[in-house]
Amino acid sequence: MQYLDWQPEYKTGLDCIDYEHRQLVNTINAVCENLTGNNAAEEVLEQLGLLYEKINTHFALEEKLMQEQQYQLYPGHKAQHAQLLENIRTMMDAYEDGSCDTCNKTLDECLISWFSQHFQTEHGVPIHFGEKPA
Repeated sequence: MQYLDWQPEYKTGLDCIDYEHRQLVNTINAVCENLTGNNAAEEVLEQLGLLYEKINTHFALEEKLMQEQQYQLYPGHKAQHAQLLENIRTMMDAYEDGSCDTCNKTLDECLISWFSQHFQTEHGVPIHFGEKPA
């Protein structure tokens, strides 16, 4: 079952970043699939840990490329990465301690919303490497 589809607006113009974004979509979908199945909580937590690791590595690559290209909005985007990592960590903790069941959103809704937020700057403008902000 597909929860998140790759969208053309997710493209950044850099093949390596676009490839990683597609891999993140696949990993999020795998986590969501496990949530709907009869998988043990340990399996879901293991996949969430893998997702967190991939995201952390992905952000490091993005930040390296931003620095190399002297991306003008780098400081704000780096701060946004830190917040997004904190958000995913909070989701993981909530799932692990059971408090995920007490909010008004399901974990899969939170993950999909989180992924969408990754493509926005603090000004709501999609990130496209190599372009100067307006």
